[in-house]
Amino acid sequence: MATIKPFKATRPTRDKAALATSRSYDEYSKSELKASLRYNPFSFLHIIKPGYENQDELTGEERFKLVYKTYQKFKNENIYRKDGRSQYYLHEKSYGGDTFWGIIAAAHVKDYQNGIIKKHEDTLKAREELFGNYLGITGFNAEPVLLTYPESNYINRIYRKYNQTRSEFEFMTQNRRLHKLWIIDDDLDIENIAKEFDKMKAIYIADGHHRTASSNYLANKNKQENKNHTGEENYNYFMSYLISDANLKISSFNRFVKNLNGLTKEEFLKKLAVLFIVENKGKNVYEPSKKHHFSMYLNGEYYSLYLRKTEVPINNALSDLDTHILNKIILKPILGIKDLKTDSRIKCLPSVYNKKQLKKEVDKGNYKVGFGLFPVSVDQLKAVVNEGLRMPPKSTYIEPKLRSGLTIFEIND
Repeated sequence: MATIKPFKATRPTRDKAALATSRSYDEYSKSELKASLRYNPFSFLHIIKPGYENQDELTGEERFKLVYKTYQKFKNENIYRKDGRSQYYLHEKSYGGDTFWGIIAAAHVKDYQNGIIKKHEDTLKAREELFGNYLGITGFNAEPVLLTYPESNYINRIYRKYNQTRSEFEFMTQNRRLHKLWIIDDDLDIENIAKEFDKMKAIYIADGHHRTASSNYLANKNKQENKNHTGEENYNYFMSYLISDANLKISSFNRFVKNLNGLTKEEFLKKLAVLFIVENKGKNVYEPSKKHHFSMYLNGEYYSLYLRKTEVPINNALSDLDTHILNKIILKPILGIKDLKTDSRIKCLPSVYNKKQLKKEVDKGNYKVGFGLFPVSVDQLKAVVNEGLRMPPKSTYIEPKLRSGLTIFEIND
């Protein structure tokens, strides 16, 4: 019942694919961004950050219009070209022993509205409207929403079929990520892929909740303004990267807190001992090995925290999440962290980047204590969604992370 359709992507030419595509803008440090914009004239960053040296002088709408003009300039210079027919795109990303692959396609906002495309996070209305207006003015969507679907033998066969052929793009990025892109242009394959997704009762947003909500905002706005609205205009769709839930990788976010809320180390450990079996693990790196098991770094030493389940009732999918448990019994009542999104005393960092992250951040003096969590499983994520609940902020760090500007979906086509 999921409506997934092919589309005419605007893509960098084969010789410029490695230079043109970029990581998400907010993943760059200031120095990286400056270097890329200064030394790489083909970078997609020039489109989303036009006239970067004078950005502070531009208002939101002025900047959006400049993004549109720069995008058109890249097309006029044949850095980007639009495909002549609607098709699907098969993308593969591999690094560090992991290989991720999925189909890039257009998904319909009606499935988001009707709950076929399911979400596990709430969104902020202001951000929905801001990015929705951005989409309306620039006229394109350059970073797909990551959607996950139940394992499909048919789509797996499609992957194996195209994977044995020469890819349209193949390039390595500076951070050692190998990307490949195939074009699925066989009419029968296109028809059968659409039918396969049409059989699925639900697919889930893995990453990109605000992008999805913003596309929905724009579709509703255009529907009201277009007297001839049919529901099939491009503004009713948003670009998606569909990946099997078996191929998804979920890591956790570590939590760091600046102080112990007026408690001494001994007082803090005593309060934890009521809720957990607490063991001092010394100076060697220690990580949680299963759910409801936490690691902690405090005063130069690692601790294991095993939840005493009699102290914390587990009665629904949300209460089973380690992020919820940590918030409910440590962060709020003991450390006084009332709001994970706004409290300046806490920071959440992806655990995937550094196994010694807890020690590093605390030993530098940035934080007093760090907590490591076992990753949420796909089944836990789905259970939360299916019960109509929402996950706490920073519950999942999901891979793969996708390139911007690899394929572009033109909303006003």
